[in-house]
Amino acid sequence: MFSLLNKNSNANILLAGILSIIIGVGVARFAFTSLLPSMLEDYLSVTQAGILASLNFVGYLSGSLFSVSLQNIQKKVFYFRIGIVLSICTSIILGTTHNEILWIISRILAGFGSAMILLVGASLVMLKLNLQHKTKAMGIHFSGIGFAIVISELVSQIVLEKHSWSEAWLVLAFIAFIFAFYIIHILSFDKVLHKETLYQKSTKSVFSVYVVLLILAYLTEGVGFVVQGTFLPEIVNSLEGLEGKGNLAWLIVGLAGIPSSILWMRLAHRFNSVDIIIFALLLQVIGILLPTLSTNIYINLLSAALYGSTFIGLVALFMNLGGQISKHNPVILMGSMTAAYSIGQIGAPLYSVALIAEFGNFNTSLYLTAFIVFIGVLLMFLTKYNKIVK
Repeated sequence: MFSLLNKNSNANILLAGILSIIIGVGVARFAFTSLLPSMLEDYLSVTQAGILASLNFVGYLSGSLFSVSLQNIQKKVFYFRIGIVLSICTSIILGTTHNEILWIISRILAGFGSAMILLVGASLVMLKLNLQHKTKAMGIHFSGIGFAIVISELVSQIVLEKHSWSEAWLVLAFIAFIFAFYIIHILSFDKVLHKETLYQKSTKSVFSVYVVLLILAYLTEGVGFVVQGTFLPEIVNSLEGLEGKGNLAWLIVGLAGIPSSILWMRLAHRFNSVDIIIFALLLQVIGILLPTLSTNIYINLLSAALYGSTFIGLVALFMNLGGQISKHNPVILMGSMTAAYSIGQIGAPLYSVALIAEFGNFNTSLYLTAFIVFIGVLLMFLTKYNKIVK
């Protein structure tokens, strides 16, 4: 009989993985985007928001680099749980204090926690799943990013109806606290494990020319992700006639993202993964440029849908590809890729706020971002001359 408490059920493993992403990505990361318009009204400036976003990704980068050193599965489980605790505690800090130093520290720690949950968590899910072919299942796992956006956005807007953004942070932290019990129960391993499973050796042989190009392409996607991921509601709100529509656009991002990773992973399973990544990157370039071309509400909602359906799918595609290449210890390559992704995430908010201050709008920042993502397309074309992975 099916039980939600069965730690070896594939369905339960995927559910726990999705719930963990809601905590690490929804609460610890994307709630900041949902609540940003409200925080800009009475506390933060755009420059401060950009700096905090970059610091969050500094934490994410440090977590990505740290995860590469985790060879023992029990250590992975331990630091995965640390990530959950950090995601909850840092959200409480944002909801209870206006101290700038504490905000800076909390965003860095939240980034570290997000890396533990998204990266180490994906590794745990991949290792626990009892399936011969895990591509489609990992697509379901990464659909949690879409759920994370939708849930954090809906909770934020419901709380903001009668309360402030401070209370919204506390409600989100409480929801994360409730989810944590189930996640910790399911995503754990039996005490007795095979020696080769418990200890996974690191290897440098995985870093071929193909892999280096893949890592660099993922760096450009880190840039493509973060500009709209941080400022999309404000980008839409800044357009003539679209004031107040930013949160609707952000909700569309999440809704478009929920099925996207599943669909992209199905395409990757059927066709060549590299070609699918190239196609997704090109769609993302189009989505990034649309707000610079029109103030039409439907065009900008299409931009949001393209963003949500591509950035989430691309995370799943790149992470799954990394897992396939180093399947005996996926966290090694996945950590290296995520570190590169984080470098893009750190730099993009900084150049964005500088360009916004210089030109008074988001257009130049979006142009530059689209160009960088297009470089990622070219890098993926180069991988086709080195190695093709189905």
